This record gives sequence, C-alpha cells and structure tokens, in this order.
Amino acid sequence: MAMIELGFGRQSFHPLKRKSLLLLKLIAVVFAVLLFCEFLIYYLAIFQCNWPEVNTTAYDGEQATREPVLRAMFLADTHLLGEFLGHWLDKLRREWQMERAFQTALWLLQPEVVFILGDVFDEGKWSTPEAWADDVQRFQKMFRHPSHVQLKVVAGNHDIGFHYEMNTYKVERFEKVFSSERLFSWKGINFVMVNSVALNGDGCGICSEAEAELIEVSHRLNCSREARGSRRCGPGPLLPMSAPVLLQHYPLYRRSDANCSGEDAAPPEERDIPFKENYDVLSREASQKLLWWLQPRLVLSGHTHSACEVHHGGRVPELSVPSFSWRNRNNPSFIMGSITPTDYALAKCYLPREDVVLVIYCGAPRQTSAEALWKLAFSLVPRESLGRHLIPSTPSFSTRHPGKQASESCSDHGKGVLKMS
Repeated sequence: MAMIELGFGRQSFHPLKRKSLLLLKLIAVVFAVLLFCEFLIYYLAIFQCNWPEVNTTAYDGEQATREPVLRAMFLADTHLLGEFLGHWLDKLRREWQMERAFQTALWLLQPEVVFILGDVFDEGKWSTPEAWADDVQRFQKMFRHPSHVQLKVVAGNHDIGFHYEMNTYKVERFEKVFSSERLFSWKGINFVMVNSVALNGDGCGICSEAEAELIEVSHRLNCSREARGSRRCGPGPLLPMSAPVLLQHYPLYRRSDANCSGEDAAPPEERDIPFKENYDVLSREASQKLLWWLQPRLVLSGHTHSACEVHHGGRVPELSVPSFSWRNRNNPSFIMGSITPTDYALAKCYLPREDVVLVIYCGAPRQTSAEALWKLAFSLVPRESLGRHLIPSTPSFSTRHPGKQASESCSDHGKGVLKMS
C-alpha cells in the first residue's frame, strides 16, 4: 500500500514541476518585456544621441579666442491631459512615456538648459483652479530636474487659450508657475522667449503689453550691437553682443507645410493644407515685426506637432520642433543644440516609436528566452528611427563663417527648405 502511494506521488510530481517551471518562465518573460519596454528602450534610443560638434574658435580682428558652449535641449507640445479629455489609461501611458524619456535624456545627455516651446498642458485654456494645480503638480513630477539644470517654458494656445480665449487671469496663472521672463542670457548667448498667442495685433491689452516688452528687448539687443557707452543706451548693463535665438510656440508665417520633408514632417495628405494666420502660424505682419525687431540668427517653434525647416527672407532659419508625446505622433523627438555666442549646431534625437513598443508586447508571448526577446526588440527598432540626426545650421550672423549657408531646395516668398543631412 505504501509503495502504491509512493508511485502515485512520483507520477504527480513531474507534471507539477513542469507547470511550476512554465509559470516561472512566463513570469520572467513578462518581467523582461516590461523592463525593456518601459525602461531600457529609452536608454537604447537616447544612448545613440550625441551633442553635435560646433566650432568654438572666434576671431576678433587677428586674435582668436575660444568661446564657451551651451548645451540646450528643445522640446514642444507635451499636452498633459486634464480632467475632461482623454481616457485615464491614455493619460497614464503617454505621461509615463514622456517622464521616462525626459529623465533618461537628463541622465545620459546632461543638458545645461531645457526649453519647452509651449502647449505644456492640453486643457490649460479652460481648466479650473483645482485642475490647474493638479496639472502643474504632475508636470513638476514628470519634468523634475537637478538644480543646476534650468527649465524655461514659453506659453502655448493650450496653456492660456487662443487669442479669443486668452485673458489676464490665465496669462498670470501661467507666468506665476513658469515666469514671465522674455530675455534670457547665458554664456554670452541671448534667448528671446515670446508669448506668440499675444501677437494678434488687434490692440488688446495683453497684445499691447507683449509688443511693448518686445520693443524694449529690441532696444536692449540693439544697444549690445552698438559701441559701448552709447548715450542712447543709458548707463545700465549691456547684453552680450550676440544675435539672439528666438523661441516661441506659433511658427512664423508660412503658407503651409508643402515644402517640409522628412520622416517626422506632416503626413503627405496634410502638407498642402493652407495655414490660417494667428491660428496655425503667426500673421505675416507679426512675423515681419519679430524678424525686424529682434534680428534673430535662429528661430525654434512648436504647435504643428511635426518637423519643418525653412528660411525666412533667405537668411533666417526656423525649425519647427515635433511633439514630444506619443499622443500626437508615433515618432516623437527633441532637439539638441550646441550653441556659442556666434555659432550653433543642432541635432535631432528620436525617442522610441510607439508602434515598435506595441509590437514587442504582442510578440513577447511567442518568445521563450531573454535572448530571443532581445533579438526581437533589435529587429523591430531600425537604426535610422533612433538616435541623432544632424540638422544643418545656417549661422547667418556668424563672424567666422560669413559664407556658410545651408542649401535651399525651393523658395516661397523668400522662404526655403533646409535639406536634412
């Protein structure tokens, strides 16, 4: 009788052991997939990005000096969801993606300053005080940064409303969190941050105040270009003698995205749709004022969620920065800039594609080992969809390379498209 019971126990032991091993393997596969898709894939993507090289030698007459380099990150249109729009799972998924991407970029790339080019929030234009406070708290958690890294944010239409929705309360609420700073100088480089929503030109109170601020900034920039001690400039401190980098949410005026190209440009079926002034882009008049008043050497903007590189007046390059969120595009990215007082170099860093992550999740159940999962991941993540893409610079105001110009493939009222390298 004892032998029969012993034999029965031996027969039932092996199936139980096999089930336990299968369960352990399943748990290991699930853990490996989660670890890769929610953490490691961001390191894999951003590790391939490097700061672009920029010439740091400046010439003042016959004397050569070495200029400091500022490492700056530019991203746009994070669109943190509020209390009304979007499913809770949508909010959780996309905000986790942006948090992991941002924190990984900070750790690997160690920028000195980060600029967010508007539409930080999706529902700031109508959110209640309680909802606004909750959105701000989530933003500060997602985009937390060390004290030595500066974070600068410009206003977008989803933060304070379109012109017809904008009011003093919303603008002041935004500026209380993100500052009302219009001019930021560091390492001899001037950045002008514009509330482009307020450049409607209809004489509204907020618009008039915004124009007055820009005229004052223009005066200070002009003084930096003039001889030291000019009577017109007064006794106050002068800005660095460097053409500014213009940062705003709305792009400068262009007819459409018809001349834009690249894997993260607008879809072909949308590129020929005409842009509406003061809605999709700034008006012609506002754009001309900014170019005339500020004389920027480079313009960076957001709003369209897609990439585009154009020339204004045949000289001033503008780069529209794609959205940083999976909610707005499958292949988000950000811009890396190595900037000196007289030159700059830009590169684009692509984040993981959302469809790649979903395919890895779907294909994981068929894999039986960590090695197979790793091979699956690499087979689905093409090299050209990750890492750094150099963007040709056009330092029109450079004192070292007066003849250096990016090529134009076409023109439209003085505007051209910068060819991707």
